[in-house]
Amino acid sequence: MSIDFDELLGRVKDEQSFIEFIGALGSDFASERVLEETTPSSPYGPGALGWENGSIDTFLDAAAAWATDSTRSSPPSAPVSNVWQRCASILLAGKFYE
Repeated sequence: MSIDFDELLGRVKDEQSFIEFIGALGSDFASERVLEETTPSSPYGPGALGWENGSIDTFLDAAAAWATDSTRSSPPSAPVSNVWQRCASILLAGKFYE
């Protein structure tokens, strides 16, 4: 079952919804690992559920790189209206950003 992360991200507004988002991200990763054990994807592309980064170090590196790169496109004084959603966006980027 595929999770609609765009919809889930849109619902992040507070600590509880952020925690739910983290749980869904973890479940998605676990599901991909099961799928990859039975039917491995090409090593030259994302996994079955779109994961580009399959270890904690590459996931965190990608999340940090995306956060840095996405901040460059906005003015330094631009306020973040929903810090919980921003944090969720950073973690989601760890899934796909290279």
